Amino acid sequence: MQYQVRQSDQHSKGRIGLLTTGHAEVTTPAFMPVGSLGPVKGLEPEDLQSLGFRLILNNAYHLYLRPGHKIVAGMGGLHAFTGWPGAILSDSGGFQIFSLARLCGITDEGVTFQSHIDGSTHLITPEKAIEIEEALGADIIMVLDQCVALPAGREIIQQSVRRTKLWAERCQASRRRTDQALFGIVQGGLEADLRVASARELVRLGFDGYAIDARCDGSGVAGKQAAISHGGWTSGRSA
Repeated sequence: MQYQVRQSDQHSKGRIGLLTTGHAEVTTPAFMPVGSLGPVKGLEPEDLQSLGFRLILNNAYHLYLRPGHKIVAGMGGLHAFTGWPGAILSDSGGFQIFSLARLCGITDEGVTFQSHIDGSTHLITPEKAIEIEEALGADIIMVLDQCVALPAGREIIQQSVRRTKLWAERCQASRRRTDQALFGIVQGGLEADLRVASARELVRLGFDGYAIDARCDGSGVAGKQAAISHGGWTSGRSA
């Protein structure tokens, strides 16, 4: 993955750039249509291309549960599975695990949860998350992170920041493929100093790019923003 800043504004810190992967060139900031299970519902790949999209988002949590990352890998990976020729970003599924799964239990080892589909029990560790995403074969993959439902106390958010860094280190150590860009994810809830601390710790680890977990919108629901970083920041809404 390569990223070039094409134009920037000193006052707003906004910038326009070009993200290049093995499958596409993407002008940023960019909106990524979401295909949780691979294809974007209701649209053919040709439709997405004709609308100007070059990057879509797939979700590792949903694909792991159905049809399974090994099945997708056996079919040639996400690009062959979906018929999409452009770039793909896969979320690790952290947000979906915490928002959709039943009886979710979190330790430093990983996340134990029951599938929202059939109630089966699963353990996702940072190493397992990387195994799943490498099997899926997206251009850009995300580390496993701990999302926090907001509002939350400072101690809970501090625990999330600490654990997210721990998991990020393990994700980085377990990666095997060199043709995928691995992104760290910044946590910190509504605590500005914790968000800054989280970002600095992840930058020290040296990821290919970074995602910024979004602030709560006031109703307790948080989304996620993807940030393409190669010597700086730019962002676009991803989910």
